[in-house]
Amino acid sequence: MIEVTECANEAEKQLSLDVYNAVWPHDAVTMDEVSVYEAGALGYADLIARLDGRVAGSAHGALTPQRPDEVRVLLTVLDDARGRGVGSALYERISDWARERAIESLEATVADDDPESLTFAQRRGFVEHKREGGLVLDLTRTEPPAVEPPPGVEVVLWDERPELARGIYEVQLEAWPDIPGSEDRLAEPFDSWLARDSGAARHTFVAVAGDEVVGFAKLAPTHARPKVADNHLTAVARAWRRRGIARALKAAQLAWAKEHGFEQLQTRNELRNEPMRRLNEELGYEPAVGRVYLRGPLSAR
Repeated sequence: MIEVTECANEAEKQLSLDVYNAVWPHDAVTMDEVSVYEAGALGYADLIARLDGRVAGSAHGALTPQRPDEVRVLLTVLDDARGRGVGSALYERISDWARERAIESLEATVADDDPESLTFAQRRGFVEHKREGGLVLDLTRTEPPAVEPPPGVEVVLWDERPELARGIYEVQLEAWPDIPGSEDRLAEPFDSWLARDSGAARHTFVAVAGDEVVGFAKLAPTHARPKVADNHLTAVARAWRRRGIARALKAAQLAWAKEHGFEQLQTRNELRNEPMRRLNEELGYEPAVGRVYLRGPLSAR
């Protein structure tokens, strides 16, 4: 018997997260990080599936300010429960949740080394719209390069210069449309962006020319993987590109991470983002698990 319910309390939300972390150990997160993500969403559902009374799967769906016309879904089923209808039951329930909100499209994510999940999605009409290759850098075998921004530019931490927030936001607005696969991403209002992203200020490196923000790069440590940090968005203002700013920002990240005892950095690059892929390869990043993003319909009822 399969039973799918919405998480009723923090204990059930933790069970849902435990399933996700078991299926995606390389991208494991903490409940605090889930709470920050949910606080920035327009709405979300956190579901848990039980098979014969035992927790077997989970699904998290969210409406985001960047794409309010589709539900972003992470659907996970434990290995020993696959092929028994758990994924289908979660797909139907998250579809019902979307339908109740007049949403007709889902975006699902699968690991690029999981052909079984990819086939599951494709059989239900999902079509790939972007693919990110995974990359990891072993800091125990890497000496960070020198931080060498171009003349007139310095790299600082956002935490040290809180007044740079508006400039960081404006560079991000300019950068998103230039990233393959993100062209249709809507701009998030400044206030909600600041409320969500300011918590990462102590790990956000900013390139400034005087008082002008010309680029930034975010690093994201997590207590779920204490020796690993994620490279998030690296962005440079269009007028300042091809001057070595992105390299200087990445070098600053590597130096900081190594100094603070991290052993590995990991990131993902859209396969069509050739400049960032080339830079990461030059810095010594090696291939790892990536993600496939698919868009598809709600389940038929």
